[in-house]
Amino acid sequence: MYFNAVSRMHKFLLAAVALLLLPLSQLQAQVPMDKTIYQFTMDDISGNPVSLKKYEGKVVLIVNVASECGLTPQYEGIQALYEREKDRGLVVLGFPANNFMGQEPGTNEEIKTFCSVKYGVGFPMFSKISVDGKDMHPLYQFLTEKDKNGVLDANVTWNFQKFLIGPDGRVVASFKPTTKVESPEVQSAIEALLK
Repeated sequence: MYFNAVSRMHKFLLAAVALLLLPLSQLQAQVPMDKTIYQFTMDDISGNPVSLKKYEGKVVLIVNVASECGLTPQYEGIQALYEREKDRGLVVLGFPANNFMGQEPGTNEEIKTFCSVKYGVGFPMFSKISVDGKDMHPLYQFLTEKDKNGVLDANVTWNFQKFLIGPDGRVVASFKPTTKVESPEVQSAIEALLK
């Protein structure tokens, strides 16, 4: 009897140790695909399809952007953050949207040129989508609805709302449009994921 109890405990401990030793990529596989951004394929700013699974294992900051908004100068800080942290595993994904007072009226080509010339944007930019309303893109339905992402409800209230995604593809946090990436709140959340 004593031997069986010890044997069961030994097996349990071995299984626990094995679980702790699993590589992060195997643990990430445990997260259901429908609870991650990896289920989506989006068109980049040039119209080429990009599976968001490409960013698996990275910390991702998703931002809905606009060229004619009072918050547009945030591009500068976002680009600086990307440059500083990309080698540590951070990627920023920009999604132009014309939902708020028509502040992103241009074509994808015009947006691409504006971002490159005015702000030197080097992070991945995607084709213009809707981030609010009845025509909201499924990616943003996922980001904003707890019943889809399993973590939080966070309506997009304006241009430059930020969604932080962990290396497992799950939503971690949302930051209001006026919260700059330089803020301690955003910096500490990103830093915690990059460690």
